[in-house]
Parts: sequence; C-alpha cells; structure tokens
Amino acid sequence: MTSGPDLFDVVELLVDLPEHNLRAGDRGSIVHCHPDNIYDVEFTNEDGETRALCSLSPQQFFVVWRAETRTWVPVSEQIVAVVTHLPEEMEREVLDFARSLRKTSSEIGRG
Repeated sequence: MTSGPDLFDVVELLVDLPEHNLRAGDRGSIVHCHPDNIYDVEFTNEDGETRALCSLSPQQFFVVWRAETRTWVPVSEQIVAVVTHLPEEMEREVLDFARSLRKTSSEIGRG
C-alpha cells in the first residue's frame, strides 16, 4: 500500500454526505491538509464549478489518483479500500463474486 492522502490527490467518497448532496463514489480533490489528519476536499461539477467543500477524515474516502506521482492508484488497492469499509457479510459476497469471476475467466481461457 502507498502513503496517506496528500495535497491535490483525487479521492473517492466511501460514505454519503447528504448535507452536501454527495454520495459514496463521488470524486473530489484534496485542497488543504490539516495537521490533525483532516482534509478539505473540493467536489466540482462537469464545468469545474464547486459543488461542495468538505472537511473529511481519511475514514470517509480513499485515494484514487496520486498528484505527486501523477498516477492512478492500482485497481486492486482501490478494491481493498472499498471492501475494508464493508460489513463482513458483504466482504464475503465480494469474495464469492471475485471467485466466480476467476472461475469464469479460467473457463473462457480453456474454450
């Protein structure tokens, strides 16, 4: 896994924020890092206009793009970030789904 969030990283919400009209999965950019492990994240619309500016803890989001390296976080790390915040029963459903994908993939390879 990589280091923690940093200025200008793109993050994806893990939780709904109805008071800001934001839903889990919405993406924003870190615009300020506070010393107490709080991050100001700006969410914009398609025209680049600010929809919301929220102070968030790292438990509310995960990084999908690292500004420092100008790279996307690998999909496997994104999956871990999402699954880690699910109830155990749902984690097991994700594991079962991944297993069925692997099985289907190997069957297609043989066909």
